[in-house]
Amino acid sequence: MDEKWEELKKECMGCAGCSLCSTRHSLVFGDGNPNAEIMLIGEGPGEQEDLQGLPFVGPAGKLLDSMLEMIDLDRSRVYIANIVKCRPPNNRDPKQEEQSACRRWLDRQLELVSPKLIVCLGRISAMALIDESFRITREHGQWFDVGGRRIMATYHPSALLRDVSKRPEAFSDLRVLRKEIKAVCTGTYNNDRI
Repeated sequence: MDEKWEELKKECMGCAGCSLCSTRHSLVFGDGNPNAEIMLIGEGPGEQEDLQGLPFVGPAGKLLDSMLEMIDLDRSRVYIANIVKCRPPNNRDPKQEEQSACRRWLDRQLELVSPKLIVCLGRISAMALIDESFRITREHGQWFDVGGRRIMATYHPSALLRDVSKRPEAFSDLRVLRKEIKAVCTGTYNNDRI
């Protein structure tokens, strides 16, 4: 990572912008390829993420890895971040003031990665990045152009662990993502494997 990334990470690690800083074990900055054309954005760290300081490393993370593998992606080809960088107590949804306090970090990550495609993992992320009235059950798998960015949402992997009946819909979303990758991404994304 270059100097800008290191500086941003250092600033973020010292964040005390909301009450979540007092309950966190670790701040979960983000992980993956900082030059990725695809960025995945979840809502916030869970228990394992809080303990390890990395996004999507618990059971939902294992499922996310499998989902990426289905379309010949892995963590080396994407960048993963969250709306909030600290775990909300008991994995509750992050409050609006917590999301607002953390938004500056995500905005700077988006600026540095400058992805061609953004995938919101779950409704909280979609409501923050696409539209506050976003309905995941109706609008997942659709592309939206927001502020010059190409964004879609799919079900959060933890939701798919709780409700396996949603997995076929999520698989359809992955096919939509793969098609868009072929259309707009370059380099190692746009090959016969995708």
